[in-house]
Amino acid sequence: MASLFQKEIKELKGVGVKRSQLFAKLGAPTVGALLRFYPRDYEDWSQPVLLAQAPLNQVCTVKATVISPLSEQRIRKGMTLYKLRATDGQHDVLITFFNNPYLKNLLLEEKEYLFRGKVSGTLLRREMSSPDFLPADRVLPLRPIYRQTAGLSSRIIANAVNSALALLPNPLRDPLPEPMRQSYRLCGLGFALHNIHFPKDRKALEHAKRRLIFEELLILQLGLLRMKSRNRQKNTLRLTQDASRDFFTSLPFSPTGAQKRAVEECISDMQGDSPMNRLLQGDVGSGKTAVAAALCHSAIASGMQAAFMAPTEILAQQHFRTMQQLLEPFGIRVALLTGSVTAANRRKILEALKDGQIHLLVGTHALLSDTVSFRRLGLVVTDEQHRFGVAQRTALTQKGDHPHILVMSATPIPRTLALMIYGDLELSVLNELPPGRQKTETYVIDTAKRSRAFGFIRKKLDAGRQCYIICPLIEDSESDMASVTQYAKDLQEKWFLSHTVGVLHGRMRPAEKERTMAAFSAGQIDILVSTTVVEVGVDVPNAVVMLIENAERYGLSQLHQLRGRIGRGTEKSTCILVSDAQNEEALQRLRVMCETSDGFQIADEDLRLRGPGDFFGARQHGLPELKIADMSADFELLKLAQDAARELLSQDPSLELPEHRGLRAEVHQLFSALE
Repeated sequence: MASLFQKEIKELKGVGVKRSQLFAKLGAPTVGALLRFYPRDYEDWSQPVLLAQAPLNQVCTVKATVISPLSEQRIRKGMTLYKLRATDGQHDVLITFFNNPYLKNLLLEEKEYLFRGKVSGTLLRREMSSPDFLPADRVLPLRPIYRQTAGLSSRIIANAVNSALALLPNPLRDPLPEPMRQSYRLCGLGFALHNIHFPKDRKALEHAKRRLIFEELLILQLGLLRMKSRNRQKNTLRLTQDASRDFFTSLPFSPTGAQKRAVEECISDMQGDSPMNRLLQGDVGSGKTAVAAALCHSAIASGMQAAFMAPTEILAQQHFRTMQQLLEPFGIRVALLTGSVTAANRRKILEALKDGQIHLLVGTHALLSDTVSFRRLGLVVTDEQHRFGVAQRTALTQKGDHPHILVMSATPIPRTLALMIYGDLELSVLNELPPGRQKTETYVIDTAKRSRAFGFIRKKLDAGRQCYIICPLIEDSESDMASVTQYAKDLQEKWFLSHTVGVLHGRMRPAEKERTMAAFSAGQIDILVSTTVVEVGVDVPNAVVMLIENAERYGLSQLHQLRGRIGRGTEKSTCILVSDAQNEEALQRLRVMCETSDGFQIADEDLRLRGPGDFFGARQHGLPELKIADMSADFELLKLAQDAARELLSQDPSLELPEHRGLRAEVHQLFSALE
């Protein structure tokens, strides 16, 4: 199998140099990669219908015998029609093709074919236009449909896959050991590859899918668990000073029990035999930044430097200000490094950092630059972990000698799920809110009450407060929900003439987004009309109302994240969910939002109502890209794969045994982009 992964696809029969570039564009530059380029769907040709039963103007499959020679009719320059008649034994159908002179050799009189397309006409006169067709005796029941690009049709890809499958040796060496396949009832790799591309029936397809999904999730878990064990190397930066008590005493508020517990867990790690590698998971406003500051304080007191990376410039600035307030009283020097720092200031910062005069450097991706050099980097903190890939996290840690790592996430995830997707990290949870935080009241209204809600918002604005309004769409669509820009324009002209309305959406350039958020944060914008890009954002304590249009379109966890943008000051805050939904599940989600503000309770409820899908983006929190597995749909297999990975590594931690070498190669293949 390894040799196939290395064989260039241009060497495959029927591909060549020009087409190989198109295959590479699809992510299949080698024969082996093509075999792992799985169909996105399948056409079912196994249930042909009689012409009399064919639903009009819907795609279906008809089995019919050609009963007339192909006639050719040139209707204008560049347009030739080819027509023939076929019968299913009871009714006839007129079939028309356009500009295909090769049909004479492909559709022969008195031969039976399967035609797939839309049947039109009347009950007495049936017609089909440019259907797909195959000889009836050569049709697979399920035909693969592949992701395509210009110049590569699904049929061309299928032909190339067929050629690749023909190169597979028999028997094929299987990366999954035989005892594991038997234990988890998995088919062999050869059977799986043939039947994922060209299944002989539905049952064979399900067996193939189950095997390949399990294999991919096993490789993912093996990779994550091995990363975790690699992080358990000797702790060369052992913490010598636990300064957390002094830090907590200096705070203008009392830390929560959860904050104290999280700091204790982290300090214990940092004093242990291996470097800390921990995920700090806390609800919006649970005080994660104070925990990070406490750890920075102890690390710096022990003679180390710390780095704190945030995903956006405005968030980095916010963290910088907080860290200055909390740490500068201890004589700790904090600096900020972002893309907008001037060249002269940047030079000064980098020199002071290298000399060890700067103790804590806060910044964006700018921290990853080759020119950034620490004297003794001992602690790396990354905020909003799901916005950074594993590779970025690794790049920052390589600026020190195996520094301690703390990654923070404000997305509450049920513990079982967090252990699955953050398999390389230990877990700390902040499940208490600091005293003084106001609970945000949440209400559900229908669109008929929207004008009353706008009146309520106007009163808050007149009192000097600010408001978020969340819309689900960016561009105009056929639905009744106008685009964000148009919606904002209507708001300004019809409801809020004397107030400033700003717009924020995902299509804006990063610098433009930053400017808008900064203006809102500074109070220059009264109402911010936004898509979900504000889900992770800055503190604007003066924003006390959030109205979410079409609230039923969002998952519970996402609604909770959005709601977390308000309720950050001492003023009572209100979240208004606008929905005309009648669906019981949607209504249940909205009811949960009104009943609780506990992010972990909401996450558990979301998991129960919708499955794990709501917790994963397309790139699944910075993990390697999966080709067939879907963590949301394949959660049960994910659990089995994690059990199998643990058992396997307990027997063979380095995957050195001959029967595990195939798995080791696959782990390297999946994680190579991240190393």
